[in-house]
Amino acid sequence: MNTLIIAEAGVNHDGDLDVALQLVRVAADAGVDMVKFQTFVADRMVAHHAPKAGYQVATTDAAESQREMISRLELSRSDHEALIRECEKLGVRFFSTGFDLESLDMLIELGIDRIKVPSGELTNLPYLRHVATKGVPVILSTGMATLGEIEDAIMVMEEGGVRRSDLTVLHCNTEYPTPMGDVNLRAMGNIASAFNIAVGYSDHTLGIELPVAAVALGATVIEKHFTLDRNRAGPDHRASLEPAELKAMVSAIRNIEKAMEGDGVKRPSPSEIKNRDIARKSLVAQTPISAGEQFTAGNVTAKRPGTGISPMRWDEVMGRTASRDFAADELIVL
Repeated sequence: MNTLIIAEAGVNHDGDLDVALQLVRVAADAGVDMVKFQTFVADRMVAHHAPKAGYQVATTDAAESQREMISRLELSRSDHEALIRECEKLGVRFFSTGFDLESLDMLIELGIDRIKVPSGELTNLPYLRHVATKGVPVILSTGMATLGEIEDAIMVMEEGGVRRSDLTVLHCNTEYPTPMGDVNLRAMGNIASAFNIAVGYSDHTLGIELPVAAVALGATVIEKHFTLDRNRAGPDHRASLEPAELKAMVSAIRNIEKAMEGDGVKRPSPSEIKNRDIARKSLVAQTPISAGEQFTAGNVTAKRPGTGISPMRWDEVMGRTASRDFAADELIVL
């Protein structure tokens, strides 16, 4: 079991390349597989009259428009190239989501080996068709989506030549942060069974519990936002992990992977065999027993260690005659 862990830097660089490079270093130090950014040109992505989401109003300048906010968060091609060089130096894979066709094409030119379709583009038919032409695996994020909308997007991918085996669908909720009661984590399994497809989880809750739980439930991809400081001003910082938390999440996921490696057959593990005689009990004399005396519930009990007759043989022993004297606490032998 090998979960693809994507650390979502997103726009938490606040438009500053130096901060973005620091985010790459944090992600590499945490041991994630990929660090992901967001690639867009504001004028191609947002109409001038588009409102902000409620959480964006609460975490940024309420007087600025969504387009103004997005414009501050753009990364240039040279910024992307610098981030790719840093990723290569540190041994973590660069990834980004393209939010418009030109940005998507630039990312392919820069060598990304898969495409992430963000939740907001799941119902954008021209965008989906363009994605399907690129000949690389695709991750579909499904915040705000119905099962029917997910099915439509999968069909567009397949009609465009993307094999279902190259598709991964991420269960997601786009509220930042997502209330625990709105997560509906069981929907991930529903998606997997409905479409016979690989699934994952893109998390916007606070903390690390949900990504870890998702891995235990079969997620093959985990995406989680992170930041240098949750108190920074910006749309996504508050719903992001700080560096120590990101590292803890990766460690927890890798531990869950190890715990899920078994074949599911219940048997003693090699590490616990040595504890069996220590923790289990045997039949012992509860009081001194004389030779010829019958074993009864009044003079026999079960105590550790488990090196003698198992208490599961209780009925077999009761009423038998002692062949010799037994001191209190001495193991019974027949």
